[in-house]
Amino acid sequence: MWQKTFASGAMAVAAFALIATASASDPIRTLTVDVQGPLKDPEAAFWADAPLTRVTMNPQVVTLPRHADIAVNEMTVRAAHNGRWIGVLVEWRDEARQDMLHPDSFGDQVAIQFPVQSPASPMMGNTGGLVNIIQWRAAFQRDLAEGQPTIRDLYPFALVDVYPDEVLNLTDARAYTGAIGVDNPVSRPFDSPVLDQVAEGWGSLTVKPVQQADGWGVWHDGTWRVAITRPMTRQNPGDPDLLPGSETVIAFAVWDGANNEVGARKSWSSWIPLRIGE
Repeated sequence: MWQKTFASGAMAVAAFALIATASASDPIRTLTVDVQGPLKDPEAAFWADAPLTRVTMNPQVVTLPRHADIAVNEMTVRAAHNGRWIGVLVEWRDEARQDMLHPDSFGDQVAIQFPVQSPASPMMGNTGGLVNIIQWRAAFQRDLAEGQPTIRDLYPFALVDVYPDEVLNLTDARAYTGAIGVDNPVSRPFDSPVLDQVAEGWGSLTVKPVQQADGWGVWHDGTWRVAITRPMTRQNPGDPDLLPGSETVIAFAVWDGANNEVGARKSWSSWIPLRIGE
């Protein structure tokens, strides 16, 4: 059972009011492509033929910590599918590429969201309104492409006498291994820079035990181009059905690390119609 969260008072009213919020963006229509496998290449030639939709992004001012001074006010979106995989290409301006995490900085991120149960709030769902959130992280991708940074990379003036795992047995050293020691799923090694997750409201975001989504991003001349892809048919709990010829909705969130955006400090969109071609 997924972890649940219960909004109360004015926040609950605001969250459920957003369920019916009409999007100012045009519907997103998919392009059907003759390409095998996951559609995760942001520089693939077929994206140029996919219809482009401009998506207005909103400041997150509903729940704490609020963030009115957002860096990204608009993104462009294209979508495609090959009958088995659906792909979404998201582009936005970002002058400062942030793909390495330091104690005083954050990384660039983007997420797409599909409803699994309805009605669902575009702001991470609600109790009884499960959503699938697929989040790409620039720092994850950098680690995959270039290798994880060393202690010296992150803390150039650090001095280490000895590491606990060099003098303690595995059980005793576990207390010193941080997030890995408490089995935080985000700290596990992944072979993809995206996390396939579910949520039923604020504070309930959960990494799915089976990771099926994938993606990749490219930063060039102050613009991120990120392709996120997932299977179209439901295979595990928490998967949306995105069948050819169907219509659903999709929502977006983006974080600009240089603008100190992380967690609830982000830009977000309301639900946008997604029309999946045959």
